[in-house]
Amino acid sequence: MATMDIDSSFPVAGNKGKGKQVMPGDKDNLPWVEKYRPEKLEDLVSHEDITSTSECSPYANRLPHLLFYGPPGTGKTSTILACARKLYGPNHKSMVLELNASDDRGIDVVREQIKNFASTRKIFSSGFKLIVLDEADSMTSAAQAALRRVIEKYTKNVRFCIICNYVSKIIPAIQSRCTRFRFAPLEMDQVEARLDHIIQEENVNITQDGKEALLRLSNGDMRRALNILQACHAAFDRIDDTAIYTCTGHPHPKDIQRIMDTMMNDDFTTAYSTVDKMKRENGLALQDIISELIFYFEMLEVPTHATVYLLAAVADIDSRALPHRYRLSCGATEKVQLGALIGTFKMATDIAARN
Repeated sequence: MATMDIDSSFPVAGNKGKGKQVMPGDKDNLPWVEKYRPEKLEDLVSHEDITSTSECSPYANRLPHLLFYGPPGTGKTSTILACARKLYGPNHKSMVLELNASDDRGIDVVREQIKNFASTRKIFSSGFKLIVLDEADSMTSAAQAALRRVIEKYTKNVRFCIICNYVSKIIPAIQSRCTRFRFAPLEMDQVEARLDHIIQEENVNITQDGKEALLRLSNGDMRRALNILQACHAAFDRIDDTAIYTCTGHPHPKDIQRIMDTMMNDDFTTAYSTVDKMKRENGLALQDIISELIFYFEMLEVPTHATVYLLAAVADIDSRALPHRYRLSCGATEKVQLGALIGTFKMATDIAARN
């Protein structure tokens, strides 16, 4: 019996995911992340080696199964969606099935929805279809195992693009069936070039120190940079570094410097009351303070072994690097951990004084 193809208007194949389509008149109401998402491969600001490979493969009908992995906001989804537009043209929605973490992607979806889409062919279209599985590292192992056989069986008329943040969470059987590309965090000049274009388009009033603070907080994540910029543009008429840090709730470098000075020079009681007061008045989280303090350790004029002690002790308190420790990331009390942090600095100063 002939298999019916999926209608392009059916929601599973077109309008889900980060790159959802909108009517042209609706773009002004979109978040800037979607409004300025690159639609062509040449519009992407980085990873030229990856985009050049993706640009050449479709025209030779040699596009392999792809595995894109790397930190968030580095262009993984934008790259494959731009590739799909170049490959299929205006009818790309009917040829692409995109599923992300908001969709149910258990073993039943692999066996039914993905298998049904992969097993059909378009009557008036030649070539292969494309299935994009975004944030695939959240798929269960059973679903990935079922997907392995689907990838093999329907290679003639479908290509898969697996997108994830952590490639270690993808089973080796799927990794071996895909060509892997790692998306590294964007360089600061690449983020800045794209931000300058958007700032000009949206008439954003931002100072140079505000832009530097925005670039620093983005950490190579374009999505994060655009979200912060749009939030600050809505909240402030003039965006400077203080506005950036206030809008994000991130500690200002001046506050971090003051915290560092009081923990190194004042006695324990004074330092504890000073830092606790700053936390309450500025709404700072201890984890954010610790993350910023790390950058100041290399400027401390203390012996190397004292710095090593500080880093090891702070890692225990933060415990995002050591998930088996029951500290901040596991719900420990901030007041107790603040005392531990200040005590760590006092121990480090004693170690430095003895040498």
